Amino acid sequence: MTRPHLPDAPLALTAILTFVTGVVDAVGYLGLDRVFTGNMTGNIVILAMGSAGADELPVLGPLVALVAFAAGACTAGFVLREPPERWNTRITALLGTGALILAALTAGLLLAGEHDTPAVQVPVAAATAAVMGQQAMVARVLAVREMTTVVVTSTLTALAGESLVRGGAEAVWNRRLGAIAAIFLGAMTGAVLLRLHLAVPMALAAALTAAVAAAGHRLLR
Repeated sequence: MTRPHLPDAPLALTAILTFVTGVVDAVGYLGLDRVFTGNMTGNIVILAMGSAGADELPVLGPLVALVAFAAGACTAGFVLREPPERWNTRITALLGTGALILAALTAGLLLAGEHDTPAVQVPVAAATAAVMGQQAMVARVLAVREMTTVVVTSTLTALAGESLVRGGAEAVWNRRLGAIAAIFLGAMTGAVLLRLHLAVPMALAAALTAAVAAAGHRLLR
């Protein structure tokens, strides 16, 4: 059976992954002692200020998250060394593995009695950051314009410095605004779900990542 042509599917799937980044960054910053798991710019700034002894900011967590993110991106880079022209089983495998890791973290957080100790926070942040590194590399290979899934600073710059300058309805209602809204809504959702339990937003991130892997495998291969 011939599958329908879905030109907006890559955009929709990467928007969902951007939402996931917002969710896990809320988990990291609010639940794992102010560690970003997707936004590495924030980690570098926190690490620098923490190293200077400012405001008792953490050092170990951001440092480990940075290394783990880079390791995840490096691993994905080796898997995707020859970038596919479109979605393939390697991309599915990377996102599926990420979903499994997030699901395992969900189970671990449910079993862990205390979440406010470095023995729990640092490994969880590291594993989540590694998943985000893989995700970021997958997004680079898919190359959906304006959708890096983990960074919106450059997107905001393009929205303000290019889209708004040109004017018209498309100056505001475009995928750049969509990317910013996705990560904003993801972080808001993560913050709200954290009131229930640290594992709840992590479970949502795992489910959405798995859904993207399955949908991409079926629709875009």
